[in-house]
Amino acid sequence: MKVNLNLAVVSLCCVIVVVMRVSSKNMMRAVQFREPGGPENLYIGEVERPVPGKGEVLIKVKATAINRADTLQRKGLYPVPAGVTDILGLEAAGEISEIGPGCNQRWKVGDRVMALLAGGGNAEYVSSPEGQVMPIPSTLDFPQAAAIPEVWVTAFQLLHAIGKVMAGETVLIHGGASGVGTAAIQLCVQAGARPLVTAGSAVKLETTRNLGAVGNFNYKEDDVVAEVMRATNGKGVNIVLDCVGGSMYETNINVLGMDGRWVVYGLMGGGNVNGDLLRKVLAKRLSITGTTLRSRSLQYKEQLVQDFSRLALPLFENRTFRPVIHTLFPLAEIGRAHELMEDNLNTGKIILQVEESTGKEEL
Repeated sequence: MKVNLNLAVVSLCCVIVVVMRVSSKNMMRAVQFREPGGPENLYIGEVERPVPGKGEVLIKVKATAINRADTLQRKGLYPVPAGVTDILGLEAAGEISEIGPGCNQRWKVGDRVMALLAGGGNAEYVSSPEGQVMPIPSTLDFPQAAAIPEVWVTAFQLLHAIGKVMAGETVLIHGGASGVGTAAIQLCVQAGARPLVTAGSAVKLETTRNLGAVGNFNYKEDDVVAEVMRATNGKGVNIVLDCVGGSMYETNINVLGMDGRWVVYGLMGGGNVNGDLLRKVLAKRLSITGTTLRSRSLQYKEQLVQDFSRLALPLFENRTFRPVIHTLFPLAEIGRAHELMEDNLNTGKIILQVEESTGKEEL
């Protein structure tokens, strides 16, 4: 009887160990926060690993990044779209770990990929619709690739899908040293347009100048309207890419030329506008378009990624385009990464390294 009891105990212990091992395989590290607030609320927690659904692939994340949308979500100011994970992170780079049902066999396990996400990138694994996944150019490592999907696809959307930029046009890019800004400058140059930018420091303006911006203005010190009009021989710009909103509306309305396009994709300077805005809109025949990317339909984002992959990805391969990275943090230092972004000190992207491997050995 005693022997049987001992055998039962041993058997139970074995079952517990097996269950624990299986359970641990189904868990992963991910950025979490218990309640909306500051960067100090962020921590790395253990959560259940996602399972790829129909038409999705599971990516083992090597590197990811943070964006303004992540800081807003952390504060409770950017609701997560229905059906999307509340884990932060709108882009990731890594390797295909699993293929979900119904995929079209474009991808295979082990492929180096980067993905445009609606959320979930700041974790060890993320599930993504296969149509929002792109191959990593052979010239890039994982941290460099993680600097591309959200900001480059956004900039591509702003300029081409919405702004309809044409060769010979002039584009004013606010936040020119940001992730979207540094991408937009390079996309403008490639399109044959003339990029002008605003930024808040000499260091940031030097970066934009090196990327190809032909007019570089410090919005804290310069008379931006006067400088832009001088740079355009009094004609004004054809397009404004505006991530600021309310605090720059007078500048935008004054620098836009006839039939100008004003594309609003952020409200860092607030959403309130007070003044005779509509009269000038009518007088100049301006169009104002507001846009976001995260809440767009799956079909819209997949088409955008397809167009970007066809037209822009080859230019990373031959090094015409390059992602701009400010710094690299380990995932565990997510709070410091958010603090840096909110201090507005970064030039280009803030990258989070999830694994030590950068992928350079594969280049």
